[in-house]
Amino acid sequence: MSRTADDVKTVHLTAEVYGYLVAQAEPPSPVQEQLIARTRELGRPAQMQVPHEQGVFLTLLGKTVGARRIVEVGTFTGYSTLALAEGLAAGGRVLTCDVSEEWTAIAREAWKAAGVDDRIDLEIAPALETLRALPQDPVIDLVFLDADKPGYRAYWDELVPRLRPGGLILADNVLYGGEAVHATAQGNALAIREFNAHVRADERVESVMLPIADGLTLARKREAGGVLGAPGAPGASWGDNRTPRSPS
Repeated sequence: MSRTADDVKTVHLTAEVYGYLVAQAEPPSPVQEQLIARTRELGRPAQMQVPHEQGVFLTLLGKTVGARRIVEVGTFTGYSTLALAEGLAAGGRVLTCDVSEEWTAIAREAWKAAGVDDRIDLEIAPALETLRALPQDPVIDLVFLDADKPGYRAYWDELVPRLRPGGLILADNVLYGGEAVHATAQGNALAIREFNAHVRADERVESVMLPIADGLTLARKREAGGVLGAPGAPGASWGDNRTPRSPS
């Protein structure tokens, strides 16, 4: 069987190739290195942390779109939150949602050490409650989904209307270890497979799935009337039209 151009262009990520790839990204800061090490101490849950190169990608995306309003669903120990905060435009803020006081306590320490804690609003509550309390205005610049897989579709449907035209929404683990490709997928893999189909059918966005880590979907909200949406206003507060919750 002859190989297509796409086959030839797809490189198998051996350990050597992956090591070379990672070396091309900005190296972790001392705070990031400490956070990686601290998260590894958790054992098996540590696999939920995004790899460093994905964190660099999130930072670059934030800078590229001039993000001032970012929403993250799924904080864990805060590595991706830290990356997003470092990509904010002046006066910008990250709203991050989680339900674990234990894991986010590690995150808080890292954010403070990195000097970005004043740019991050952490909500400890079911994410859907937090998202539904947000203003309906389409002003969000960037969204990152990395939480419970069965909840992805509901988070997507709450956030896409609140995303500005031209804004970006990313979803992590969209390959789910390769299990999502199978029609017989079950559990979380089935939830991801159904979510992927939902994204492809969503005419509000244009999207692509990237082979970063466990699969990363990048979608851009289509522009209304061909006019590019502007990034959110500097210094805008997430709390203007919602009831704030205590993060502790």
